[in-house]
Amino acid sequence: MKFPVKIEYKGQRAKIYRPAKGFPFYRISFRMAGKRHMETFGTYGEAEDAANKKVREIHNGQMSGGLTAKQSQDATVAFEQLQDYYKTTGRRVSLISAVGTFVDSSRKLGEHTFDEAIEGFLQTTATLKRVNVDVAVEEYIKSKQPHTISAEGKRPKLSPKYIYNLSIQLRRFAATFPNTAVCDLTKEHIDAFIQSLYSLKTKSGKNRAANSGKSRNHYRIAIRQLLRWAVRKDYLSAKHRLGEADGLVSDDANSAKVSIYTPGEFASLLNNASKDLRPMIAVGGLAGLRASEMLRLDWADVWRKRGNIDISGEMDKNRQMRTVEICPALQKWLKPFRDKKSGKLWQGNERKYQRLFSKLCRNINITRKNNALRHSYCSYHLKLHSNESFTAEQAGNSPAIIHSNYKSAITKAEAEKWFKVVPKKSDK
Repeated sequence: MKFPVKIEYKGQRAKIYRPAKGFPFYRISFRMAGKRHMETFGTYGEAEDAANKKVREIHNGQMSGGLTAKQSQDATVAFEQLQDYYKTTGRRVSLISAVGTFVDSSRKLGEHTFDEAIEGFLQTTATLKRVNVDVAVEEYIKSKQPHTISAEGKRPKLSPKYIYNLSIQLRRFAATFPNTAVCDLTKEHIDAFIQSLYSLKTKSGKNRAANSGKSRNHYRIAIRQLLRWAVRKDYLSAKHRLGEADGLVSDDANSAKVSIYTPGEFASLLNNASKDLRPMIAVGGLAGLRASEMLRLDWADVWRKRGNIDISGEMDKNRQMRTVEICPALQKWLKPFRDKKSGKLWQGNERKYQRLFSKLCRNINITRKNNALRHSYCSYHLKLHSNESFTAEQAGNSPAIIHSNYKSAITKAEAEKWFKVVPKKSDK
């Protein structure tokens, strides 16, 4: 047999060398990753088997055979650590990526150590906590609850109705992204949710209120508030750019057409209303108070200033004081209640008021329109006086909103007729 014996397999080669003087072992030689490797064996048969196995391993890309025992052990431990990291964080990192990142980072750090870099980073950057969106939403809503409690009889900072609506909006948002951490939210998440509001349907298939631009803007405001709170709680990076999502660009809701009642419908509502409901309808239509303001209104506020309803900062939506003129028609509707010196104008809650008002509309075959008593007042008042600032002052709004929302195609004669709706002579 002529040595060295050549072993070949599909382009890969190894050589077997016979024992030399003073070295009674067979040796095999092969190249791997550009380096020459040698292994020794006691018999030729062992050397031949190893050489045949090695050229096949090299051809199949199995290069572990070129590692020393210590290198193989280190590689095994490294793979185990990467697997543990994946189980903990859900992120897969290859060994070559881990080593490459380490080498690149070491070059950038220069003489500084990783411990120094990490310590400096932690001193200037908050560590984010992984909290799912639904858990964060419930925590945020709970943090708002104390602000709904009034102190010493004063109006609370937030109304229970606001918290109720906020809860519906944010819980719907959270339900869209189950098992998603706040810090994992993307602009695409925000865009997808807002887009879903354009096609919300009730169980009966009708469009929901979220189809309106104003309602979608309320959702946007709630989401922005949640994101700001999440930053303070370290659930979201302060450098996040979710606020730049296209979905958070507000709709132009001021151009929406408001619905109003005709003078005839208004008269029918008043004449058919129950005694406890009638003052609410009269004040809403002839003084333009918001439903929330009427629910806080006391009879003492009606009579305190002769010829005016006194709206305190505790009652006004914008927490600003104002007085609203009691027109002659409203005086006549309120005259039967002149003996009421104190007590709420409406003894029940808003839900009861809205339910009874809707029932009244059905009974007299009038379509119930959203917030139409106030919308009617603002529209007819503006047409009657042709003074946006005066109407804005009475309604507790801005002249810009009055101009954009309430310049409707009604006549001055209709406006005069609205403010001449008075009780029938037979009414006591």
